[in-house]
Amino acid sequence: MTTALGGLPPYVYGTTRLGDESLPREQRLAMARTVLDAGLWIHTSDQYGDALQVLGEAIAEREEAPATIVKIGGGTADDVRSTILANIGPLGVDGVALGQLSPVSGLERSLAEGDARVLDGLRQLKSEGLVGRFVLEIFPWTSEAPLAALEAGHLDDLVDGFILYINPLQRFASNPLWDALQDRGSALISMRTVAGNDVRALRDVPGAAWRSYLRERAAEIAPIFGRSGVGDWAEFCVRFALGLPGVRSTVGSTSRREHLDAYLRLTRAAVPPLPQDVVDEILALHRRWSDETDVHAEPWTM
Repeated sequence: MTTALGGLPPYVYGTTRLGDESLPREQRLAMARTVLDAGLWIHTSDQYGDALQVLGEAIAEREEAPATIVKIGGGTADDVRSTILANIGPLGVDGVALGQLSPVSGLERSLAEGDARVLDGLRQLKSEGLVGRFVLEIFPWTSEAPLAALEAGHLDDLVDGFILYINPLQRFASNPLWDALQDRGSALISMRTVAGNDVRALRDVPGAAWRSYLRERAAEIAPIFGRSGVGDWAEFCVRFALGLPGVRSTVGSTSRREHLDAYLRLTRAAVPPLPQDVVDEILALHRRWSDETDVHAEPWTM
C-alpha cells in the first residue's frame, strides 16, 4: 500500500440516515449541520436517497467543505470519473478525499488482471485532484478479485487501503483475503459499526434483524458481550473494530444527536481494545461464518 491512510479520524459519520426520506428533511438537515460543526469526516454516496442534497445544503452554509469518503465505481476509469462527478456536484465540492472503489461491472477483472489502461486512468484521477486516495471496497462475494490483485501487486501505488463491514456480527471478506490483508498490515476502514442495532434487540425483537442470519449471529455474540464486562453495545463494537490490527476508522450512521454524541465520546479519547480472549472468540466465529455462509451468499443479500 502506498500509505497507511494517515490522517483519518477514528470515527467517520455515515450518511445513510441523512437520506432516509421517512424522516423530516429539517431533522436530517439539522443533523448534517451538527456533523459539520463537529468537524467530522463524512462517508456518503448517491445511493443514499437524497443524502447528497441534504449535505450539500449544509455545506453551502460554510466556508470550508468537510473531508469525504464517497462510494464510486464503474467498469472503466471514465465510468469512475462519471460517478465522482455525479457525487461531488450535489455536494458543491471539487473532489473527494477518499474514493471507495467498488470492484464490480468489470473493474474487478481489470484489477485482477492488471489492465494498464484502467489502472493508469484511475491514477490520472488522483493526479487531477478529483480524488485524493482510493480505498477498495470488499464484500464476501467480491473477495476473489481483490485477493488476486493484491497478490499480483496490481494495487501498489493505487489503492491505499480497504473498506469493509467489520463489527462483532460481520467481517465481510473471505478468510483468504482477510488473512492476506492481515499478513500485509493493510490499512482498513470498518463500516456498519454496530451491525444495525443493539445485539439484544437483534436477537430478541421481531423485525430488528433485517435478515435471519443476523438474529442467529446475535444469539452467539450476546453471551460474549455479556461476559465482556462492557455495558454498552456501541462501546463494545467501537472497541472491537478499532482494536483490530490495521483498522484506522469506523464508519457509523445515526439520525439521533445522543447517538452521535456517544460515538464522539467513545472515539475522541484513547480507545482501549477489548480483552483478547473476547476478541479471539469473535474472530473464531467470523472465520466459521465466512466459510459457512458469507462467501456463498448472493450479492447484496447480507
